[in-house]
Amino acid sequence: MSALTLTPRALYEEVAELLRQRIFKRELEPGSWIDELKIAEEYGISRTPLREALKVLAAEGLVTMKMRRGAYVTEVSEKDLADVYHLLSLLESDAAAVVAERTTPAQLAELEALHAELEAAAKPGKVDRDLFFAINERFHMKLLALANNRWRDQMVADLRKVMKLNRHNSLLKSGRIEESLAEHRAIVAALKSRDPKAAAARMHEHFRSGLEAAA
Repeated sequence: MSALTLTPRALYEEVAELLRQRIFKRELEPGSWIDELKIAEEYGISRTPLREALKVLAAEGLVTMKMRRGAYVTEVSEKDLADVYHLLSLLESDAAAVVAERTTPAQLAELEALHAELEAAAKPGKVDRDLFFAINERFHMKLLALANNRWRDQMVADLRKVMKLNRHNSLLKSGRIEESLAEHRAIVAALKSRDPKAAAARMHEHFRSGLEAAA
């Protein structure tokens, strides 16, 4: 029996990641038509792996397939955004409560280290917004990992992809980074106090403020 050889990563997955990042960077704007022929030529591939990649992005909510019109970058409505933030608030507030109750000192130190990086990225006069949001996401995903519920992790990962479609709007609100940083301080303080209710409440407030900034 011959051995089955698998590539480390299927071509369509690589294409999906390339398109995903272009969407997040606004190189492909919400509502814009995805020119399959042009993109296939750019990447030097056939349209088959490209279409498989688009199916992946459609399942994630980043792309909308329209009958006889092709694929479009998803436009997030106010209701969509409110629904996503609502679910993220529920899931991550619960995770914060679990971490406050169960995390070890070493694990808590990891979160504090990420928060310190967040503080550095938001230093007055030297704010790096892209870096701030990248570290912010790492903080949230680390907290979820410590809560140790893979089903919740998957749901949050998918919801955060949709949230990123609107991320740049939240950057435009004056003072939002400072507000977000203060909210993170409150979350970390609640975690250090081993107060599950306070940790959940602070996380809920964080998402409520985030929605107000992004709407």
